[in-house]
Amino acid sequence: CCASRPPPGPATSAPPAPGTAGGRRRAARLPRATPAAGQSPPGGYLDNITAIGPRTVGSPENEVLAVNYLLEQIRAIERESTDAHKISVDIQRPTGSFSIDFLGGFTSYYANITNVVVKLEPRNGAEHAVLSNCHFDSVPNTPGASDDAVSCAVMLEILNILSKSSEPLQHAVIFLFNGAEENILQVRIFYHPWSSSILKLVISFALHTCYRPENPWLVQAYVVAAKHPFASVVAQEVFQSGIIPADTDFRIYRDFGNIPGIDLAFIENGYIYHTEYDTSDRILADSIQRAGDNILAVLKYLATSDKLAKSFEYRHGNVVFFDVLGLFVLAYPARVGTIMNYITAVIAFFYLSKKVIQPKTRAIHTLKKFFTAFGLTLISWICTLVTVLIVAVFVSVIGRSLSWYTHFYVSVFLYGTAAAANLILVHTLAKKFFYKNMNEQYLGDLFFDTSLMIWSIALAVITQMGLCSAFVCTLWVAFPLLAKLMIHKEFSQKGATMKFVTMYMLGMFVPYVYMMYLSWTVFEMFTPIMGRSGSEILPDVVLAGFIVVMTMILSSYFINFIYLVKSTKTTLITLTAVFVVTLILVCSGIFFPYSSDAANPRPKRVFLQHTSRRFHDLDGNVVKSDSGIWINGFDYNGISHITPHVPEINDTIRTPCEEQAPFCGLPWILPVHFMFRKNWYLPAPEIILRSPVHFKVLSRELMPQNSVRLSFEVSGPSHMSLYVRPHEGSTLSTWSLGDGVPVASIGGDYFVFYSHGLQATPWHFWVELMAPEKHSDGIVSLAIAAHYFFGEDQKSPQLHALLERFPNWTFSSGWSCTYDLFVF
Repeated sequence: CCASRPPPGPATSAPPAPGTAGGRRRAARLPRATPAAGQSPPGGYLDNITAIGPRTVGSPENEVLAVNYLLEQIRAIERESTDAHKISVDIQRPTGSFSIDFLGGFTSYYANITNVVVKLEPRNGAEHAVLSNCHFDSVPNTPGASDDAVSCAVMLEILNILSKSSEPLQHAVIFLFNGAEENILQVRIFYHPWSSSILKLVISFALHTCYRPENPWLVQAYVVAAKHPFASVVAQEVFQSGIIPADTDFRIYRDFGNIPGIDLAFIENGYIYHTEYDTSDRILADSIQRAGDNILAVLKYLATSDKLAKSFEYRHGNVVFFDVLGLFVLAYPARVGTIMNYITAVIAFFYLSKKVIQPKTRAIHTLKKFFTAFGLTLISWICTLVTVLIVAVFVSVIGRSLSWYTHFYVSVFLYGTAAAANLILVHTLAKKFFYKNMNEQYLGDLFFDTSLMIWSIALAVITQMGLCSAFVCTLWVAFPLLAKLMIHKEFSQKGATMKFVTMYMLGMFVPYVYMMYLSWTVFEMFTPIMGRSGSEILPDVVLAGFIVVMTMILSSYFINFIYLVKSTKTTLITLTAVFVVTLILVCSGIFFPYSSDAANPRPKRVFLQHTSRRFHDLDGNVVKSDSGIWINGFDYNGISHITPHVPEINDTIRTPCEEQAPFCGLPWILPVHFMFRKNWYLPAPEIILRSPVHFKVLSRELMPQNSVRLSFEVSGPSHMSLYVRPHEGSTLSTWSLGDGVPVASIGGDYFVFYSHGLQATPWHFWVELMAPEKHSDGIVSLAIAAHYFFGEDQKSPQLHALLERFPNWTFSSGWSCTYDLFVF
């Protein structure tokens, strides 16, 4: 996972979670010539793209204004280009369908979405190409500066720079400005005439993450070329594990095109990701400059590399890579790392075995002491984890969750002090009662060896699992062991305490500094995500768990000092006092979770949909209809903080689930119902739409093997959701979507995300079901939800009035929608 690391202070970020806070950006200071007439001044690209406003797929802003602006700038760049290159431009409007296992699994269908494709190549042409990618669309109601207008601005700058070079590139560079990434990765170029030349490499600048692990040469290219390298295999393996509920448009090239690539990311300030605060003035010029420097250097390196033409010869093996405090990146083959890891583990186990078997007459006694210390360490960890998680659950239950969202130090004072105090207390009690009158030096030595053994076991296990992140364990075994061997004599000499402590701390410097650096990265990415992780996850429990783990790791080689010092009373009292005071303040509600600070906003996300619902029976009659404003809070706190400002939004209007309808009879735009089980439905007048959805059955056909094919036609707004639920005894066997194999979402219903650009024809599709002979109540329920993200139907007067009443520390995004359920 490679990232463009911003300088200290507020900067962009991504889900990853892109965004920035504070500071002003005026220009991407990449070197470039004086702009031609009609061309934006340096840095003006970003301002001009975001000035268009929200660029939702299907809207004139996205399909016309943004596209025309890009074409205008590209033509201006073409006029100023040198004779060494030629520039070709194409507008691609693909239609297609695919299934993906993201967000519980669903199928996506897109029609007439817009891509702008630019090819820069030597005057005599090129056989191979590297593709750079960004997206210019945004989610509704947001300007989308960091996600992802800034990348498109950087790509325009790079196109301008490369086109003015008098020295031709060896390979072509294709710049893809795609217009539907926010429609859950609807990014396709595989059927474009140029696609055959780009089956070599993709560099995605959608500000997310990673490279294909079987292409280590790409990491080497990044390490060699990037001017400000910032990368870690740990981040890559975390993203690949699925722990972070996010994905990138690079996945499409990886999964459907089998194309290797690099995915770049910003990692700071994800609080404004997909909100109204994601504006161009919140992106630091230095952040853009560093990203631009890296992208330009890597692109030029790859476009002149002989390896690009023969990339298949280098597609083997993994690579271990990590940056050292953002200064430079170390990278080496994974097989080399495996050898280093095992050698380190063997040396550590040899050292420990010598401690056990000498003297031989006391080997069993020593082994017993060793495993007792190991058990005590595990007990201290378990007690600490349980205690801190109990505190986190208590804080959540009393309604004080996310008190650290705006004030991160609160989490350290609350959960960090509790974790440290618990660890110290357990070992202090063990020293006082279990190890009473035992030699302090022996105990300190024993617990150092225990930590070394734990890290050595972790090193061996993680290496055996094939994870490149095992290098972290190597640091925690090699450096402490080396330090221990160097200060062994100092340990037993009188009057050498200060010298011992100094040398010990120096020996631990590398692993501790790196782990603190890694911890900062983890918290920088995960903390903002907790504000949009749904109503079912307790964010305090997640964050408390992270803090406990980090505390256990960072304390591993300092537990032995508890047995060396005379008393831990002062430390325990101090930690306990800080914890108690912080807990009291948290319980009192003094730390409000959200902030509307213009320089550093921490908004609460709330989505409101003015919904009209109609439920039809088997004969087509409407058996139930209602209308209301459906409300979803994006974090665990729900609407508890909003109720004092808007009293009618309270728990008396909790949304009931329509059990007989797919997805509870609610107009989900994405299949994330399992993440947001708590929502609210405020009665409101029926929506009067100027452009309602039209849904009709084209045909019902009996097929072989007792199956039924139902064909449909749908026309409506640019975004619609289709939900399918086969009745008991029926099976959805095939359909005209994706690769023909239906993919069920979590819960068993089928979800189809539909979108279209301008001038799209009505959507035609069919489903085929294996049906029982007797099906008096029908064989399938099918529902269609239409979402009006822009235009005259977007907000009803009632919705607009309600949104105006929300406090300024919320980001309340609203639109109108309909939900129609049919039985066939």
